[in-house]
Amino acid sequence: MRKAALSLFCLILSGAASSLAWGSAAWAGKPPVVVELFTAQGCSSCGKANQLAAELARREGVLALTYSVDYWDYLGWKDTFAKPDFAERQRAYAKKFALRDVPTPQMVVGGRVQASGTKAEAIEDLVKAAAKAPANPPDMEFVGKTRVAVGSGPAPRGGGEVWLVRYDPREQDIAVKRGDNKGQTLVHRNVVRELVRLGPWAGRPKLYRLPKAADADLVTVVMVQGAKGGRILGVLQAPGADR
Repeated sequence: MRKAALSLFCLILSGAASSLAWGSAAWAGKPPVVVELFTAQGCSSCGKANQLAAELARREGVLALTYSVDYWDYLGWKDTFAKPDFAERQRAYAKKFALRDVPTPQMVVGGRVQASGTKAEAIEDLVKAAAKAPANPPDMEFVGKTRVAVGSGPAPRGGGEVWLVRYDPREQDIAVKRGDNKGQTLVHRNVVRELVRLGPWAGRPKLYRLPKAADADLVTVVMVQGAKGGRILGVLQAPGADR
C-alpha cells in the first residue's frame, strides 16, 4: 500500500502541480459497502425496496444508490428518473451473475452478490458479510475539480473500470398517477442522475477527467470496479456531502 500511495502522490504532482486537491475521501481506510438498487416507479413490488434503500442510505459504512430503469414504462407510467444507461448497468450484472433475466426490484451488494430488493433480511445478511470481507482498495484522490487520480493496485481478472456516479442525496416522494402503482407515493433516496464510464484501469496509476456536473447539488462519487459488472474495489466521494 505504501508503494501505491507513493505512486499516486507522484501522479498527482506530475499531473496537477499547480492545483490543490479537491478533498479527501469521505470514507477513510476501508471503502463503504455499495448497495445498488434497480427499481422502477411502474413496478408494483418496488415500493418496499425503495424504502429499504432509503433506510440503508442513512447507515454508516454503506453507500446506497438508487437506479431507476426504463423498461417498466410500457405499463402506462414513465419513470421520472429512469435512463437507458441504468438498465444497461443492470443487464451487465445479470450477465455476470448468469441470470436469465433482469429482476425488479434488484439489489446488488458490492458488485459481488445480488438478491431481490423485497427481501430485507437477505440484503441485511449480504451487507454484513460485505462489511467483514477483506479489502485492498487502490488509493484515490480528487485533483482540483476536474480530475481524479487512481493509484496502483491488484487489478481484477479481465481488467477494471472507473465509473463516475452523481446522485441526489435528498429524499424524494413521487406520486404515481398511472400504471400498477396509480395513487401511490413512492419514496426515493440517493437517486442516481448521472452515470459515466471514465475509462479502463489496469492496476497502474492513472488520471481521469471528470465531466462537468449538470446539477451542482448532486453528490459526486468515483468507483473502481471489475469490468462489465464486476466487484467494486474502491470508492471515493467528494467532500462536503451530507450523507
